[in-house]
Amino acid sequence: MYVSPRCSVSILLTTVSTNQISEFGRFLAHVNREFRNFLIALKHSARDLAPIVLVIAFFQIVILQQPFPDIAELITGMILVVLGLTLFIRGLEMALFPIGESLAYEFARKGSLFWLLFFAFALGCGTTIAEPALIAVANEAAIVAAEGGMIIDTPDSRESYALGLRITVAISVGLAILVGVLRILKGWPIQYLIIGGYIGVVLLTMIAPREIIGIAYDSGGVTTSTVTVPLVTALGIGLASSIKGRNPMVDGFGLIAFASLTPMMFVMIYGMLI
Repeated sequence: MYVSPRCSVSILLTTVSTNQISEFGRFLAHVNREFRNFLIALKHSARDLAPIVLVIAFFQIVILQQPFPDIAELITGMILVVLGLTLFIRGLEMALFPIGESLAYEFARKGSLFWLLFFAFALGCGTTIAEPALIAVANEAAIVAAEGGMIIDTPDSRESYALGLRITVAISVGLAILVGVLRILKGWPIQYLIIGGYIGVVLLTMIAPREIIGIAYDSGGVTTSTVTVPLVTALGIGLASSIKGRNPMVDGFGLIAFASLTPMMFVMIYGMLI
């Protein structure tokens, strides 16, 4: 059957238009689904922050009996906090958790122990060095060290001290994640490693300079924050899920405990060496 060129062009345009409409429909459905998920996450964030708001309001109004200094700015700030927390959590669910788990699956599938351990170390170092909380603590520690006479009170000296502290903590977390991944592969009981680590913390506390002990303890907490926790947790769960004979609930968790433990020891050693 003969089909004229004009008819062929019409059929082609109709097919293209149908495909475009179908793609646009899928896009709208995706946007609608993501918007509903965002609203659910927004509600959960507001619910999670409600106790904090109530506690602050109670002490400000009932105990101190003073009005809020700038209610408009306070409300604006709370709205930004809710939106920021919602976007952050949604971003973790959409990007960081899947990436961490998929990388763990791929490394386990390839079966290369060296590259898996190297990736674990690099992940621990890279995420820790970028932690905003660690940057803040390191900068404050440098200022206090300069004022206390531990280092020369110059901008370069403070910057060098803060950077050295951050690198020390990053290396310690990298080693911690490496040991944690090795524990998952070998099936070692986590409690013995944790107990041994804290014995090391206690022993170092006895000989470390008094000025560095508090910074060392705080470094263990700030390293496991917004950047490190999602990726490291996803790595542990993904790795335990992909290895035969491992239980994600038993073996997948515990990497964060190592990441909190080793910085305390390394920072105290750093304080003894500088």
